[in-house]
Amino acid sequence: MPRGQAFATKLAITVDPDVHAQIIAAAAAEGLSVSAWMTAAAPGVPSSCGNGLAAVAEWEAEHGTFTRRGTRGRPPKGSGAGQPERRSA
Repeated sequence: MPRGQAFATKLAITVDPDVHAQIIAAAAAEGLSVSAWMTAAAPGVPSSCGNGLAAVAEWEAEHGTFTRRGTRGRPPKGSGAGQPERRSA
């Protein structure tokens, strides 16, 4: 949070090491502290998550639900493997 402003509630989070490195790099690239960078980035997250979930629901309605293999066991992009299963009528 920028100096001179009242502090809000503190938040402690745990992230994977690669996410941590990306956050540190992004904050440094913008010349911000991690707290200032997170404060600036956070307001758009809830709406972008909601938009993403709506997009997934729309895609699934047209193409069928994603399978565990299609979401977690991702094959290389462009391989054509791991496509979601189609629902039968």
